[in-house]
Parts: sequence; C-alpha cells; structure tokens
Amino acid sequence: MNSNGDLEKLIENLPFFIQENLDKHIYKDQLIEIVLDLGKRPEARFVHGPEYLSQKIISWQDLDYTTKQISKFSNENRAGIERTLHRISCIRNRQFLINGLTCRIGRAVFGTASVVRDLLESEKSILILGRPGVGKTTIIREIARVLADEMEKRVIIIDTSNEIAGDSDIPHSGIGRARRMQVAKTELQHQVMIEAVENHMPQVIIIDEIGTELEVLAARTIAEKGVQLVGTTHGNCLENLIKNPPLADLIGGIQYVTLSDDEAKRRGTQKSILERKAYPAFEIVIEINYSNSWTIHEDVKASVDFLLRGYTVIDQTRQFSLTEKIRIKCNNPQNYQNLFLKNQNNLDKSIDGIYKNWILVNQPNYQKSLKLKSKKLVIYPYSLSNNLLKEALLKMGVNFILTNDIRKASLILGLKKHLKQNFKLNNLAKQINIPVYTLNQVSFYQVTKFIQFISV
Repeated sequence: MNSNGDLEKLIENLPFFIQENLDKHIYKDQLIEIVLDLGKRPEARFVHGPEYLSQKIISWQDLDYTTKQISKFSNENRAGIERTLHRISCIRNRQFLINGLTCRIGRAVFGTASVVRDLLESEKSILILGRPGVGKTTIIREIARVLADEMEKRVIIIDTSNEIAGDSDIPHSGIGRARRMQVAKTELQHQVMIEAVENHMPQVIIIDEIGTELEVLAARTIAEKGVQLVGTTHGNCLENLIKNPPLADLIGGIQYVTLSDDEAKRRGTQKSILERKAYPAFEIVIEINYSNSWTIHEDVKASVDFLLRGYTVIDQTRQFSLTEKIRIKCNNPQNYQNLFLKNQNNLDKSIDGIYKNWILVNQPNYQKSLKLKSKKLVIYPYSLSNNLLKEALLKMGVNFILTNDIRKASLILGLKKHLKQNFKLNNLAKQINIPVYTLNQVSFYQVTKFIQFISV
C-alpha cells in the first residue's frame, strides 16, 4: 500500500515558524491534522499522539495569513486547497471572525480496497461504519478508483463536502476514472443522489456520511432501482445502527410486532417483539474497528436478526499491515448450526426468528407449505417491497413469479390500508376472478403467516 498526500502543498500555506518545524519532523508522514487556535501553541496530531510544534502562540496575523492562502470558506465553514485532498475547517467567534483552524491531511492511499475486493466484485451494496477520523473517506475514495479503473464500472461520487475528490472543480487523480457530482448545500445531498441515477446512468454510486432521513430514503430508492451503493456513516458497530432511528432503515428498519397469545406462548417470548421490517438497502456492512482491522457482515439480514434476538454475531474479521499478508478470520457456519442443534428442544425460546431456521421452528406448517412447491404462484404485489417478498418466498421454497400485469396474476397481495382505498383494483379483481389477500403491515412474519394460510 502506498499513499499520495501532497503534504507540501498544505505546509507551504502555514506560517513560516510552523513550516520550519514540520519540514524537519521525523514523523511528518504520519501527520493526521494541524490545529491552530488563537492564543495557543500550534499543535500537530500524529498517528501516535499529539505534540506542540512551537513555543510561539498563534496570533490574529497568523490565522489571517493562512486563511488568505486557501479558498473561501463554505457555509459549513470548510475550505480546501486546489488539486489536493486536504480540508481546512474554521471556528468562529460571535462576531463571525475566525479564531481557530483545523487543517486535516487528506491522502489517497492506494491498496486499501484490496482487503474487500471480493465484496466489490459481488456487486452488492456496501455500508462502511466507523467513528470520525478512522479513515472511512480514504477507503471509499480508493474503492471508487478500483471500481472505475480496474472493474470498469460507471461510478458517480456524490461529494457533499469535497472530501472525496478535493476542493477543485477538477477532481483529484485519487478517484481514477470515477465521476464526481458536487453538492451546493449539505441539505440537498439527497436530491443530488436521485439526480445522479436519473441523469447519468451509473452502475455504482458512492456516498460519504449518510446522516439524515431524507438521505436514507434516497439510498433505499437507489437500491430499489438496481444500482450498487457504497456509502459511509458514523457508528462503531452494527448495533449502533439498529439503535439509531434515522439510520436504521439502511439495514431494513426495526419495528415492534405484536404476536397472538398462542404464538407468544409457543415462542416463549413477550407479545411485542422487535423485528426487521424490510429488506436492507445495504447488503454488506463493514465496521472499521481500527485502521488495519475490519469486521465484515456479509449477510446483513441474518446479522440484524441475530442481534434482535439477543445474540452477538461477528461474521468475519480482516486484518492487514504493510509488511504482512491480509489475514481473514471467519466464523464457521457450522458453529451456528451447532447452536441451533444444541437448543433444538427449546428453539422457540431462542432464535426461531432467524430465517434459515424457519423450517425447524415451523415444521408442521412447513409440511403444508410443501404443496406450494409444485404450483407456481403468480403474485401481483401492491404497496409491498419486491425485495422483501422475494426474500420471504425464496426462504420458504415457494415457486413464484412477481408480475406487474394484473391479468396474468393468480392472486393480489398488498397492504390492507392501501388496498381498501383502491376501489378500481378491487373491482377489476372481482371481474377477472382473482383473489385479493391483505397484510396488516410489511414484515417477514406477516408474509410467512400468509403462506401458511394459503397452504392449508
């Protein structure tokens, strides 16, 4: 792995007494950021920790000199240096005068994407989780280059704060052949995401720092259109995402489901349980624990379902360094099977919600549903996610086709509250003698109960 930092272009814009100290510093290549605060000594933060660069304190003149060397600050108080990846952020006082600067070093690190190259080739959408400063932006910059240059995909980068491809109108070479769309205001990011799909025919869209409900909704919309997504968001682990209401929809969303008394008793749970309500927009999640150690969830659906049942699951960890080969530690799927067999007498009280074990828990009903395997259900879905239906029906082994032509359908399936209001659809169904089935809410549980009902 090697990096391209253009560090000299940042250093030459700093006051001379700071330039002299940085030029001679033995750890210059490990620099993360430089902090200049009025009335304090200049501080450099390295990989190993912070240290002061001079005994001299920062004055108004020093701050003024630095700000005049760089581009103008945006509404988000950020600026950059032409044709580099460095970012300068300012702190203002009550009179809007700049009294502090944070100069963050931007580097294009080549080779980091090799750790997850197999995941990129799977063409599944990938979400990268990590705390601020752990290197998420550097990783997706390299992912964009690999997808565009080496895999020859049509890649569009939604560059909200110009961190991925730099502050210039000409993108930094670190993104390769990928194209970059800039965002005028942060609150417009979701609109630019949709615009990219509608106007530029991308195969892959790269998004940095998904943080609002509108951006999450835009990501789900893009995923439904069949475009691969690679995005980042803040969080230490998958469980943080589940507990974060605005972002939970990225992994399918969480909802309370109320079970009947008999069902709750059979499962050995409370009547109200947590359940994933939809298909995840991102099928793979990468947790950046440390710069050289990542946790991979290759099946987000299963991982989320395990967590909701109170189990902690680490699918895979990947570690790497400059001097060693990549090391991959993967939990053996047999370990999960052993867990199920060990608790087979008490499955209802443990993990009966996990899809791969639905058959074991619902064995009697499953026998009835075997009848459906010999028939082909042609379903006209109304107000339902096609991905969720496909997932549920495939897990149960049902032979089916989803159609948009109501006259070819053998049944209509939709949300009760929406179907009630569509009198035209109901009348058409009566005319052509097609049965209409309704669900109270969109969930895997509701779909499986529906299959049980029609298989009797």
